[in-house]
Amino acid sequence: MAESSAAWEPVPRSRTFELVLARIEEQILAGNLRVGDRLPPERELVELLGVSRAAVREALRVLEAQGVLRSRVGTGPGSGSVITAMPSNGLTQLLRLHLALANFPLQDVVEARATLERASARLAAGHASDEELTRIREPLVRMDDKALAREQFNDYDTAFHVAIAEAGGNRLMADMTVAVRNAVRGTLLTAFHKIGDWEPIAARLRADHHAIYEAIAAGDVERAGDLVERHVRGFHNDVVRKALDMPEAGVPETTGGGTTGTEPAQPSMP
Repeated sequence: MAESSAAWEPVPRSRTFELVLARIEEQILAGNLRVGDRLPPERELVELLGVSRAAVREALRVLEAQGVLRSRVGTGPGSGSVITAMPSNGLTQLLRLHLALANFPLQDVVEARATLERASARLAAGHASDEELTRIREPLVRMDDKALAREQFNDYDTAFHVAIAEAGGNRLMADMTVAVRNAVRGTLLTAFHKIGDWEPIAARLRADHHAIYEAIAAGDVERAGDLVERHVRGFHNDVVRKALDMPEAGVPETTGGGTTGTEPAQPSMP
């Protein structure tokens, strides 16, 4: 285990397992626990922190669920509770749940998506490899199938945006993109199923996506960023919000384009 400069001190007994979590977090943030290090055995943690074994075990279960800790049975150097790098799916699951529980206004999520995905598209246009371009293009080919169910279409749509984020080379941006897309999935599908004439909407999405891909493939950083931001904002404002306001299937005819500052309160996420 790494050398410890921060002492393991007893914790108050109220909300004990959360305070055990806080003590372990302090050790990680101080650099005293790193990936691959083992925590002290349960019995030793009980004595160091002055808590019950049940509190220690509950804290360790939480850390395992978060992907921060891995338990290994045995007596060798790799046994016990080992600090592990949080896998991407652990991070995205936590972000997705927090986004859903926080009940953010949809427009807040749209703003975050537009900013995040603009940056990702610019990065992808700057240095995407041929292999990464292929991964971005594959969902486009599948979305061109007009027989796709709306759920499948949405899944390929998500795969397209995630592939761009991954091609950008920023792992945190990619994980955040997955989390936000997963969190908003229910909202998007609700809107999709309220749209009566689906094909014109699908055609618009296909056109947007192909234009974004072409800009990235051409290495046009500015255009790629502009197109993604316009796509995210435009689709949510022109289609999703209007569909969510409809009690029955079908997008109403409009007399003007886009949205105005006098529209009804926006739905929450998701």
